[in-house]
Amino acid sequence: MAVHIPGLITMVIFYLLVLGIGIWASLKSKKMEKNAHGAQIEVSFLANRRVGLIVGVFTMTATWVGGAFIIGVAELVYDPTKGLIWALFPLQMSVSFIIGGLFFAKPMRDKNYITMMDPFQRKYGKSLSGLLAIVPFISEVMWVPVTLTSLGVTVSIFSDLPLSLCIWISASVAIIYTVLGGLYSVAFTDVVQLSLVFCSLWLCAPFVLASNVYTDITKTAFNHTYQAPWLGRLESDGVWRWIDNFLAMSVGNLAFQDFHQRTLSSSSTSTARMICFIAAGVVIVLGIPPVLIGAIAASTDWNLTSYGTPSPYERGEAAMVLPITLLHLTPTVIFVIGMGAIAGAAMSSTDSCLLAATSIFTTNIYKVIRHQASERELQWVIRLSVVVVGVVGTSLTYLDNSIMAFWILSADLTYTIMLPQLICILFIGVSNGYGAITGYIVAFVMRVLCGEPVFGLPVILHFPGCTLEDGVYIQHWPFKTICMLSSLVSILVLSYLASLLFDKGILPERWDVFKVNSQGSPADGARERDGDKTDVQNEKEPILDTGC
Repeated sequence: MAVHIPGLITMVIFYLLVLGIGIWASLKSKKMEKNAHGAQIEVSFLANRRVGLIVGVFTMTATWVGGAFIIGVAELVYDPTKGLIWALFPLQMSVSFIIGGLFFAKPMRDKNYITMMDPFQRKYGKSLSGLLAIVPFISEVMWVPVTLTSLGVTVSIFSDLPLSLCIWISASVAIIYTVLGGLYSVAFTDVVQLSLVFCSLWLCAPFVLASNVYTDITKTAFNHTYQAPWLGRLESDGVWRWIDNFLAMSVGNLAFQDFHQRTLSSSSTSTARMICFIAAGVVIVLGIPPVLIGAIAASTDWNLTSYGTPSPYERGEAAMVLPITLLHLTPTVIFVIGMGAIAGAAMSSTDSCLLAATSIFTTNIYKVIRHQASERELQWVIRLSVVVVGVVGTSLTYLDNSIMAFWILSADLTYTIMLPQLICILFIGVSNGYGAITGYIVAFVMRVLCGEPVFGLPVILHFPGCTLEDGVYIQHWPFKTICMLSSLVSILVLSYLASLLFDKGILPERWDVFKVNSQGSPADGARERDGDKTDVQNEKEPILDTGC
């Protein structure tokens, strides 16, 4: 493909703009560190808890509306084997935000935690919480290739540069400004990136609709024209799997550090909850354009376009259908604007993943190993961790070409293993270390036994309805939800039994490795302060609540 000069120039300008804003925000962060009352680590990870409502909505939404969200939704709607019924990510994200605002934002923000793992550290101690922190850390690392692949696809679509080179260039930009400014840089760049995404997507959609190479999408939604109807079909044997994926991609998102980092950085608990509710509506609005573009792509006679035949799906380019559609169905200037939208969305999610993974590693893993680490040492660990996570996450893009594979797998881990742990630690007082470790093992073992085609794990635990398709066993029961519920029950049962055995003296206290009777006391891992005082103080000077 020949180099698309206007598009390439636009991408370079966008990269320089984002990098410039990130560097400017990092300078603001350095000044804030000098005047901060709390530790420097709170400035790096939580912007000193001064994120106001408007900036909070921007950064919360931008974190989840990434390039994978935009390209992935269009891909699934266009894919004749999937359709809209399997592309409900906007609705799933919205449900996640609403549930998070109703139940999770308040208990987390009131305690002034730094990461989602701090309540575990307070109750279970550093060693066990460090073990539990491995799962959310890995999930964040696995999310990096999702965002970078979509960004690399965007750049490569209008240049002769190899996809891998485009991905590494994009990763380098995100790594640089995240290293320099932490959440300050991430939040301020999110404002610019989401603004670009919102305006660009809604500008592109009318031009795509105005093209004359496609059949009315209201007809192709139900009828086989150029391919299967874009609404998709939900067969009877796929209902449970659909429910399973919906829950994993909605409720499972509440076990990601990215979500809690936004609520914990807000200027007050009420602000944190409002951020969730407003973002729930915004994410639906941003999901409409990629659905329309995917539907139009499925309704297009590609022989009438400069793309020609066979179709993108037949060429194995379904993952790039959104940029391909913009390139061949809209004027050049609209295509360039659309590419800017994808780039902005992808970059905003990439930096969030880097910072979230670094937060958990530094606070809940590294500090377990290095108890006496100084603030200066932790700052260097943060910088190095961002680079390492970026490099490792970028390297994972070589393993799979599907934009959605790592996203689904990442949400899968948090849903089956971490979500039941988080529910118990926040809402169920009887939970203790014995239940936590048992639930951890049960969820991990069951999930591995259920198999995973992405990593070539064979299906060993066959639930009813498991069938052999093209040499691979496919589970039709909601096995992810079964794993999650099994873990939840294991935590509750073992926690209750352990408490009963030690409280009644049936087992001697010297055998109590996890100190059941003292697990309610605070530990050093979470900096608990008076929530109301902090909220009042932070509400005085939120981060640019009205603009940037």
